[in-house]
Amino acid sequence: MENEPEKNEMMKRFEMRIEGKTAVLDYVEQGDSVLAFTHTFVPPELRGRNLAAILTRHALEDARRQGKKVAPQCSYVAAFMERNKEYADLRTESPF
Repeated sequence: MENEPEKNEMMKRFEMRIEGKTAVLDYVEQGDSVLAFTHTFVPPELRGRNLAAILTRHALEDARRQGKKVAPQCSYVAAFMERNKEYADLRTESPF
């Protein structure tokens, strides 16, 4: 659905499609209990719309629903989690 974050399990990413462009947050499953958020990308034409924050919040809420921890390997996700203390309980270091 356009404009709504979605989890694309086959591609291992969260994504939002807007105006024919796709913003993404990539992840890697590390064992059964950790998701490493590895990369966030918003196309230049879509920047300034808070899309990275929307994707990150959606991805963190998904991890919480699954009872998983998050290893923020992406600098954006790490900074987001630092600014938004309500996600501090999800943070872990990468086990690998």
